[in-house]
Amino acid sequence: MKLFSCMLIFTFLVGSCANGADTAPAAQPNVLFLSIDDLNDWTGAMGGHALAKTPNLDKLAQQGILFTNAHCSQAVCTASRNSVLSGIHPSTSGWYTSTTRMRKTYDQVMGSEHRMLPQHFKENGYQTFAVGKVFHQGVSDYGDRTKDFWTETAPGYKVPKNLLARGDGYGGKHFYPFPKNGSQIVDRYGKKYADGHSLCYGALDRDDIPGGKMFDEQIADWAVEQLQHDHDKPFFLAVGFVRPHVPYTAPKEYFDLYDLDDIQIPSVPDDEMSDIPMMGKSIAYGTLRSGDHNAVVNLSDTYWKEMVYGYLACVSFVDAQAGKVLDALATSKYRDNTIVVLWSDHGQHLGEKKHWRKQALWEESTRVPLMMKVPGVSQPATQSSQPVSLLDLYPTLVELCELPKFEKLEGESLVPLIADPSSVRTRPVLNSWYYGNYAVRSHDWRYICYRDGTEELYDHRSDPGEHVNLAGNPEHANVIAQHREWIPKTDVLPAGTDAWKSDSLDRRIEKWNADDSLPDWLQ
Repeated sequence: MKLFSCMLIFTFLVGSCANGADTAPAAQPNVLFLSIDDLNDWTGAMGGHALAKTPNLDKLAQQGILFTNAHCSQAVCTASRNSVLSGIHPSTSGWYTSTTRMRKTYDQVMGSEHRMLPQHFKENGYQTFAVGKVFHQGVSDYGDRTKDFWTETAPGYKVPKNLLARGDGYGGKHFYPFPKNGSQIVDRYGKKYADGHSLCYGALDRDDIPGGKMFDEQIADWAVEQLQHDHDKPFFLAVGFVRPHVPYTAPKEYFDLYDLDDIQIPSVPDDEMSDIPMMGKSIAYGTLRSGDHNAVVNLSDTYWKEMVYGYLACVSFVDAQAGKVLDALATSKYRDNTIVVLWSDHGQHLGEKKHWRKQALWEESTRVPLMMKVPGVSQPATQSSQPVSLLDLYPTLVELCELPKFEKLEGESLVPLIADPSSVRTRPVLNSWYYGNYAVRSHDWRYICYRDGTEELYDHRSDPGEHVNLAGNPEHANVIAQHREWIPKTDVLPAGTDAWKSDSLDRRIEKWNADDSLPDWLQ
């Protein structure tokens, strides 16, 4: 693919000459690496929800290439982000969920030669900057190693005690603030439903927000400032926005973009779960005592619609913040020699499959927005429907920026698809959900195989909502066999363990089977 790199550098050099002193000369391109937390396909360009207002993301999609069939490696923040930044799939690393275990097994998994993506750029002459949620816990999950990754990082989000009290200590401070009156589910069902803080929403006045600015607004401001500075080396700028991660809170003006009466909830058949194996039902159940979906639909007749309303408001809010950074790049001297990558770590269910989180193997969990604008390589307003993985980002940037390659990288460069969106890719995407549960997403099919051997199969040509499980149909035996070939032959144990012990999914199934207590809404 040397030709594409030459094309890229030629374009940068021509742009430098044409723009004179206003354009920073650089043989290697800069990289603007934008990540958005928990963003599914509810954008205008992807059409996941008819009402979604995302003019800035849509504009970026028109400026470069949009991958409409992109998927994460595992639909949870920790595993997905560490997979992207290491270039290693969770089924190889054993990095499924625990950040603590990732830290303890870092040397074992990475080895002496491999590097996290920002460290690789830093060691090859780049200035590396980070703000917001790039790794799961912020600019790094690895404490003292942070200085190896980044030349400079931004400060975190400071939240006063009175605002922290609304979330009862939920998660990291970067997810705050919570609604004025706290979580609706905790208010309705009590403290035993503390995890209901993950399923709440609310419009915020500026005096409900620390210093009058949400963390994402501070993130955008810091990134804009970096783009206004003079850099004497090429830069890698990672900007990690937090919303639309729960709680679904945002400044009131973004809720005002929508009318609650007009909100459409996802179409979910009453018998949606009738053909789903028990492991899938256990995943869909969620974490609340009576089940997530049961809690949402029984809180009130409108709470499902209200949750969609809150999510859409947060999507528009983060779109506006991303737009500030993209506009700053467009008016900077780096506009003609900067690769833009925008991605989400995983999707998010809003009641599809009667599920309310990511952490699953269905389309709404694994499918993500992925856009790239590459001067000299990408063409405006192009799309590719080929199955691609977030694992592909690391080798793609290595190729475009002409960095040394690593043997451990498990993705494939996207450069051929960027240069020619009509190209065909035969390799599907492998998703995992914790230990031993897998999905394989090809161009037309999704195949799921749980660790107990039960299966699901969906034909996306006729069933994009994944409502009809075809796994039991003998007519599709060949399709299943073809997709099973991509599932790892050996399940890698969670890093730092030497034996598999049952988890909450298994224990829930055992209880349901023992006392015949499978909830009616999952049958």
